[in-house]
Parts: sequence; C-alpha cells; structure tokens
Amino acid sequence: MTIKRYGAEKSGAGGQNLPFARAVEADGWLHVSGQVAMKDGEIVGGNIVEQTHVAIKNLLAILDEAGYGMEHVVRVGVWLDDPRDFWSFNGVYKSYFGEHPPARACVQSSLMVDCKVEVDCIAFDPSRK
Repeated sequence: MTIKRYGAEKSGAGGQNLPFARAVEADGWLHVSGQVAMKDGEIVGGNIVEQTHVAIKNLLAILDEAGYGMEHVVRVGVWLDDPRDFWSFNGVYKSYFGEHPPARACVQSSLMVDCKVEVDCIAFDPSRK
C-alpha cells in the first residue's frame, strides 16, 4: 500500500505552515482535512450560506486535485459554530451533495478559527486500490 499526501505547504492564515496535509490517499481511500471558508490564507466574512459555499468549494478542489469526484465521497463531517445555522447550511449542502448523498455527521462546536462552518470528508475509488 502506498500513501500519498496532498498539500502540506503553506496554507494557513498569514501563509504559515500547517502541521497536516490537505488530504491523504491510501489504498483507494482519500481522507480530506477539514475545510473552512478560507481564500488566499484568510477567512472570508459572510453568513453561513456564503461561508458554506466557500468551505465546500475548497473541499471539492482538493477532491479534484486528487482525482476524485463527488460520487466517490462516502462520508462527510460537519462542524457548525451555531446550531441555528443547521437548516441554512443544509440548503447549501444539498445543492452540492443532492445527487450523491454520503453518510454524514453534523455537530455544534466552537471552531479553532473565526468561522461558522468546517467540513471534511472521506472518499473511496475502488479503481485506485
């Protein structure tokens, strides 16, 4: 089994090195690290709808970089800063995952950066085993 790491370069706020990879692939499985509403190393402002679009687009960009698609996502983890954002978040989430709904966990949690949502995922492509 080989392990491939994607993006352990400078990607944090202020261009600092973060001590983890954006994703790790092993034996057909891709584990994508939590993504927030970050562009160019800085958290973008906005409400839950705007931040969810950015976080999911960041997740999709990593999937694409690794050669995986939405149809390969088997599980998504979601952390919401405010549980009152759940239904607004779900509306955006469904617009991306409606065709290929994965298993999902969604919890309320204080986040490590000043944002409203974080999403991660696990994808699987049997042709890559």
